[in-house]
Amino acid sequence: MIKQPNVIFGNHRLLVTMGKKGEVFGYFYPRRDHAQHVEESLACIHTGDRLLWTNDQEWTSTQTYIKDTNIVSTKLSHNSGIDISILDMVHPDVPVLIRRYRIRSSKALHGKLFYYSNINAGDMNKRNSCYCDPDERLLVQYWQKYYIGIKGVPDFDEWQVSKVGGIVWVTNSRSDMGDGKLGKNKEDIGNLNSAVGWDLNIEKDGSFEVMVLVGATQRERRRLSKRMRELSKQSIDDIFASTHEIWTTFLSKRNELTLSKLEDRPSLRDDLFNAYNRSLLTLNLLNEPKYGSFVAAPEFDSNFEMWGGYGFCWNRDAAEVVLALLQAGYPDYCAKFFEWCKITQLSDGSWFQRYWLDGNKAPSWGNFDHSTQIDETGATLRAMDIYYNTIEGIEKAEFLEDVWVSILCGAEYLMKRSVKGLHDPCVGIWETYSGVLSYTNAAVYAGLIAAADMAEEYNESGLARRWFEHANFVKRKTIDRMWLSEGYFARRIIDNDLDTTLDASILGTFVPFNMLSPHDPDERKMIYSIIEKIENELKVEVNGHYGIKRYTDDYYIGGNPWVVTTLWLSKTMLTLAQALQGEEGTENEQQRLMESALEYIKWSLRGTTSTGLLPEQVDRSTGRPAWAIPLGWSCALMIDNIMLIDSMR
Repeated sequence: MIKQPNVIFGNHRLLVTMGKKGEVFGYFYPRRDHAQHVEESLACIHTGDRLLWTNDQEWTSTQTYIKDTNIVSTKLSHNSGIDISILDMVHPDVPVLIRRYRIRSSKALHGKLFYYSNINAGDMNKRNSCYCDPDERLLVQYWQKYYIGIKGVPDFDEWQVSKVGGIVWVTNSRSDMGDGKLGKNKEDIGNLNSAVGWDLNIEKDGSFEVMVLVGATQRERRRLSKRMRELSKQSIDDIFASTHEIWTTFLSKRNELTLSKLEDRPSLRDDLFNAYNRSLLTLNLLNEPKYGSFVAAPEFDSNFEMWGGYGFCWNRDAAEVVLALLQAGYPDYCAKFFEWCKITQLSDGSWFQRYWLDGNKAPSWGNFDHSTQIDETGATLRAMDIYYNTIEGIEKAEFLEDVWVSILCGAEYLMKRSVKGLHDPCVGIWETYSGVLSYTNAAVYAGLIAAADMAEEYNESGLARRWFEHANFVKRKTIDRMWLSEGYFARRIIDNDLDTTLDASILGTFVPFNMLSPHDPDERKMIYSIIEKIENELKVEVNGHYGIKRYTDDYYIGGNPWVVTTLWLSKTMLTLAQALQGEEGTENEQQRLMESALEYIKWSLRGTTSTGLLPEQVDRSTGRPAWAIPLGWSCALMIDNIMLIDSMR
């Protein structure tokens, strides 16, 4: 079942994904890529006459983040006069979701508040066990080492534990709520659901708290009752204050922006400040701090019903993410990620298609030479070099010593896979076609240039010269063989024929891989021509504005425009404008490029969730965020774009 979140939040141990009406989609624990633990987890109200599920269409919702935090506010309104405010946060130190419900009614309400859960502990929808301890007023579901505990403040009054299928002698918890009371079955095993309930006697308003604790060790299971008891004694206002401080402290470390070019446009300026902060907060949540890797997006298609999943780490995406964080003032993410890269590098010097966050190989279509993605290796070496050139002194020397073997092996892999200048056939960036690719050749070029730079620093001048010369050989062959008279690079060579399909990934020949130089007059003309072709032929109108789709014949998820490709184009424009700075007579052209880029950035901001999360795509029919939400790559590109605007004077 596809579950696209409107909001995500968490701490260093737990990531929660949630819909726009406060329905929980996933408790990702103990890693961002592992064990969602839940099918459904939400509240409902029995009015005395009927059951109102809070995710029904009858409720209208407004959902936002508390400013500059990963704390969530959801407000629900029902036409019967009932309003619910939900405050959601994850405790700063403990993997527990804390939910405060404030219920108001325009008239007296005498019924029940129920909290319903269909939990799959350990991602297992069978062989779970569940029990309710009536003395502790604690409900616990578990499978092997994974457990989930639910407790209320005040204590819940009643409960039900049952099989999802609904055996005759134990009523299914979901249907048991229909009459406004629960059967109080204490335990069961199998495919289970559960509910807890409180008497609801409201003249005007009432407040309830629900805590959902997730854990994965025998020791923590033994401590469950005590931990929940202690947590229930803590003031939610105190927890809110400490959680708020965690996130504001995180943001205080960022490089400050001025956006002086936009001083006369305060609304847009504020939008970019907010997008910068939200992207940083989001990338923090996508990071696995124990290993230094990043999930591309929280998994929303866990059974791979429509595609192959997003809950993994791709070197290509993660390299873009850590470089954006580096620019924003967070270098530690780079250092940790490159440690992970050393461990995950394959024996031939390459990196795999994608990984679990702990470094194990993930499910893949890239198990053979012809199906691997060579660009991932080039992107990783390039990122290492950029980070290397930002550090100094002993730290710089020690980093190069630590990664030298990875650089050597990675560069030699690129050499081996591009003996004749153009790389061997492989799978492309979008993982939908294969061949000899313009984008991948540019990645090979960038990887070898990066390796040559670090080899020179390592006093390996012979290797540096060899890699540098081969990188330029790759560049010449790519331009000679794949540049078209129509003014852009062919997407690929397949069976010795040029595939002239226009593909936005050819932007990679300039950004990020710098194979084309804006300081060379002929190559600058090529960059301009690529930009013009993509703008003219790949733009898609959405609500009167334009985003950029991946390529001409793209039919994936309806051929929507992507935030990634749109922000990639705007970053290309801004990078070109930056390169023109200092050249006499280019002020108007710099301004034109920036204004064009801003239109694409604004389009991307229009396609976020109500909470400001950047998706992978925007639905071409509705203008709403589509597919992976949030996507780390989109966040990284937004940061890059904003910082480029900030650098322009």
